[in-house]
Amino acid sequence: MTKTLWILPILLLIHLFSYGQSSDEKEIRRLEQQEVAAIQQADTVTLLKLWSKDFVVNNPYGQIVTLPQILGFIRAGKIDYTTFERITERVTIVDNVAIAMGREIVTPEKATEYAGKKVTRQYTDVWMKTKAGWREIARQATIVNIDGMQSQQ
Repeated sequence: MTKTLWILPILLLIHLFSYGQSSDEKEIRRLEQQEVAAIQQADTVTLLKLWSKDFVVNNPYGQIVTLPQILGFIRAGKIDYTTFERITERVTIVDNVAIAMGREIVTPEKATEYAGKKVTRQYTDVWMKTKAGWREIARQATIVNIDGMQSQQ
């Protein structure tokens, strides 16, 4: 009986939290995970559907890169991970712009810098709602930890 009394408030809180998310926020969270899956599979067809043609990234290595450069990195194996976990901590929506922030834990492989090491980074993704749906227009990621060592960046 006591366990049941504790479970009911927890279930109510979970329901209220999920109900409190807007449909746009849920969609952004879904797209964030779809992007992770596409990156892990080097699925550039899906990525081109998610990313704006003007997509720009301030990458974890301090470079500002454009869509053609990012696609080149993927094809060259310079963006390749054995594991990729994205934890979206917050989604803020203002009009037709969504900002997703959180952290990522990746294990790069092959030609990717820090191959074989667990890398934790903070990220910000910027999405814009267009007639075709939500498209990611900008991204920034900063390495905060490499295999237990604080990043010097």
